Amino acid sequence: MSTHAPAPTTKLRRVAKGREPRYFADPATDKLLSMVLALTQELSVARDRIDTLERLLDRKGLLAASSVDTYLPTTEEAGQRAVVRMAMLRRVFRAVEKEAAGLEGDAGTVQPDQVADLLS
Repeated sequence: MSTHAPAPTTKLRRVAKGREPRYFADPATDKLLSMVLALTQELSVARDRIDTLERLLDRKGLLAASSVDTYLPTTEEAGQRAVVRMAMLRRVFRAVEKEAAGLEGDAGTVQPDQVADLLS
């Protein structure tokens, strides 16, 4: 009987190194495309998860569909949603984050009013 050592784990970088691909003559169009694709990915995942939850709740008879439409989050829940929303926005605006870092000296702060300037 032979024993196998576990395969070493590899930690992947969250941001790819090297040049970003260029598809259009205007770099701003490439940034916008990247942002739209990131948003599309986020929306697709969210819709799949929502659909799964609604189907599971319906099958178990735990929740009426109208309950989702009339739900009001608590202050704590709203705060948690805000944290998740900001993380999503950072992923969406990753395409312009490097330029924002050059403007402010901080890679983690992309302000909405800067986005238009960075894309133009």
